[in-house]
Amino acid sequence: MTRNHRYVPGAVALAALLIVAALAAPVFAETSSAAAAAGTVNINAASADQLMALPGIGAAKAEAIVKYREEHGPYHAPEDLLEVKGIGESLLRKIRPHITTGSAKANR
Repeated sequence: MTRNHRYVPGAVALAALLIVAALAAPVFAETSSAAAAAGTVNINAASADQLMALPGIGAAKAEAIVKYREEHGPYHAPEDLLEVKGIGESLLRKIRPHITTGSAKANR
């Protein structure tokens, strides 16, 4: 009977670790999902309000991005934003890490 008792502390520690991991998993998953969602803005789907979350983009530029998209169709690459009045190379460099067009090929 004493042989089985030496495994009890290890089993208790393992059980405690599994319980902590199970309780923490949803918290970590929610945090990483929120970070991923907040990490990039799809310029082909974002509203003007969502675009204003980008650095250097205020109401006027956000509206211009949406208007250009509505008049000319979807952006094929982030560089297409250079066609929007008020967006130059410097601003594009600033927002480039935070935007996507929804196409993995165009965002490389």
